[in-house]
Amino acid sequence: MTRTGKMGVLCLALLLSVTLLAGNGLAGEGVMAADATSSAPWWMWPLLLLVVTFVMGVAAVLGGVGGGVLFVPIISGFFPFHLDFVRGAGLLVALSGALAAGPGLLKMNLASLRLAMPVALIASSFAILGAMVGLALPTQVVQIALGVTILGICVLMLIAKKSTVPDVPKADTISSVLRIYGVYQEASTGEIIDWKIHRTWQGLLLFVAIGIMAGMFGLGAGWANVPVLNLLMGAPLKISVATSKFLLSITDTSAAWIYLNQGCVIPMIVVPSLIGIMAGSFVGVRLLKVAKPGLVLI
Repeated sequence: MTRTGKMGVLCLALLLSVTLLAGNGLAGEGVMAADATSSAPWWMWPLLLLVVTFVMGVAAVLGGVGGGVLFVPIISGFFPFHLDFVRGAGLLVALSGALAAGPGLLKMNLASLRLAMPVALIASSFAILGAMVGLALPTQVVQIALGVTILGICVLMLIAKKSTVPDVPKADTISSVLRIYGVYQEASTGEIIDWKIHRTWQGLLLFVAIGIMAGMFGLGAGWANVPVLNLLMGAPLKISVATSKFLLSITDTSAAWIYLNQGCVIPMIVVPSLIGIMAGSFVGVRLLKVAKPGLVLI
């Protein structure tokens, strides 16, 4: 399938989820908006969550996203759960996928600690603010804002051009002071790539907004991390994807505590989702190692 085809399928799923999200009455009170006439057994929903999140876990690693950007709109649209509980679970899904994939990505020298640390400090701080704002706003307002954000993500995925190894003529002052650079071997070609970044302060400024949206909507932030790291700051595509995945383990932890403290995390949603996303992430890491850069989803 071509890149356009992959993004088209993803955007179609997201747009359909937004449509269902707007019309399925998630603003009602309670843990589940259960249909009284449904004869489906209670264990069907956890089982479906396990299967769906496994697929999400594989796709999330290849795309450098946390899984929350897929989890929140799809689970909100197709499962009978209240939006607050889905957002809380979405952050934990993104977090667990990142924790499952992070050690492997660091061991393969794909995720860069030098690149992740300054970004994580900013994004995680503002993710806390975003989570507090998201829980304080009425659910209907958050639904509308979430729908607009998902549509924006679809547009970004379709129009953003990826660059396997961006041309960075010279590292800027900030990245030089922070020593944000590195070397890695591209497994698919055997090529040794020496990389550095530029436009660092612009990238760090964008991560303020990314952190707020991650906490407010429970989406994680990988959908925005990769374009900023790759297209704006000039990190190689695989470095951007791997660092984004590792970065989520820091950013989402901050916001997840806010949802946990407010009682927006329940085991029936979280447990099968975490098992599925972590299992899928282990598979995704192995696929990312051998995949050609041009096959990375974002």
